[in-house]
Amino acid sequence: MHFTRMGAYSDHEVPVIVHGDGCYVYDEHGKRYLDGLSALYCVNIGHGRPQLAQAAAAQMEELAFYTNWSYAHPRSIELAAQIADLTPGNLNRVFFTSGGSEAVESAWKLAKAYHAARGEPTRHKVLSRMLAYHGTSMGALSITGVTALRTPFEPLTPGAFHVPNTNSYRWSDDRDQLWAADAIEEAIVFQGPHTVAAVILEPVQNAGGCFVPQDGYFQRVREICDRHGVLLISDEVICAWGRIGHWFGCQRYDYLPDMITTAKGISSAYAPLGAVIAGDHVAEPFLHGKESFIHGFTFGGHPVACAVGLANIDVMASERLCEHVRANEGAFRERLEGLRDLPIVGDVRGAGYFHAIELVKDKQTKETFNAEESEHLLRGFLSGELYRRGLICRTDDRGDPIVQLAPPLIASEQQFDEIETILRDVLGEASERMADAGARVGAA
Repeated sequence: MHFTRMGAYSDHEVPVIVHGDGCYVYDEHGKRYLDGLSALYCVNIGHGRPQLAQAAAAQMEELAFYTNWSYAHPRSIELAAQIADLTPGNLNRVFFTSGGSEAVESAWKLAKAYHAARGEPTRHKVLSRMLAYHGTSMGALSITGVTALRTPFEPLTPGAFHVPNTNSYRWSDDRDQLWAADAIEEAIVFQGPHTVAAVILEPVQNAGGCFVPQDGYFQRVREICDRHGVLLISDEVICAWGRIGHWFGCQRYDYLPDMITTAKGISSAYAPLGAVIAGDHVAEPFLHGKESFIHGFTFGGHPVACAVGLANIDVMASERLCEHVRANEGAFRERLEGLRDLPIVGDVRGAGYFHAIELVKDKQTKETFNAEESEHLLRGFLSGELYRRGLICRTDDRGDPIVQLAPPLIASEQQFDEIETILRDVLGEASERMADAGARVGAA
């Protein structure tokens, strides 16, 4: 199983999810769970949508598969046109992949190929943020800024470098709010602008716990990239398709990237699909004469996946799900903010239907848990107990310990109340357990 400690199932059964309906899933024993993570930030329109199943079946009958290598088929053309209509600015060129890691890998290759085609072959490096997760294929893993995920597979693809993230909860009060943006320019200058191809950033950073940008952050980054001839890639594998209240995350924070990488919610995960969406200027060098972008995947733009993607966009548009998220994110945030009275809750952050709660040992000093305590807290108690109480969410300590929530975009007051009730009970018990454990250590 992926990213799974298989030994953990030596003394209890593997959770087997067999059915989904709206915001809920059911296991093989018939127990219902609130899917507070949209499976993995991706079942945006909720489970059990017949429109998407019907679209897939109809496409299979018409044309189950044909490649986009030197050919085209109607669904990929139609979906690319739909996406171009939804994206801001001149982001009109769509290169389909099978998922998010492939999209990130493709964007890096496209950035290098773009610069080489324009006579700057030395531009090959990419900058990303510390703790940021961008995928697991070797290029995407190099871009990923999570040390524990990288080191087992070194040496990695050369050329990826990392800059500070925007976790202002861990900043001193007197720190300039745009210092993390300015650190990107420092890194470009240090590496040599003539060697840097791209900067890749998520609108809201996933790993570490939903780090949001400071006001003006992306505008400053855009200026820096323009000043040094560097492409800006907005990694929206999670943040697109309504997750933070807009079709694309860059629209929420009002910046125009040169490329967007996306997957997950593009089909609400009813079929594997991803894409790089590039500006016309990025595609232009490959549209003439004998030039081509020498890259591709067998299943990129699969007809069935594209048919599902089109049906997914139809549902999102007809039900106005982006507007629904914007109208209801305040109520969702209010429920989570209400948990700040618990001793273990240090910070609440995020945007739209994408939030995290950072857990701390001491609220006043923001002291975090050490590795052993975090292991006991997250894997020894929280993860299993939340699941037993009927809430699927994410507990993680790739940075400091967090609980992360990303419910389907159809969620509303009923689901928010359920999330708050379960979290309050379980986090309250966790706080007591950690305090008792600390007292025992102190007494010893």
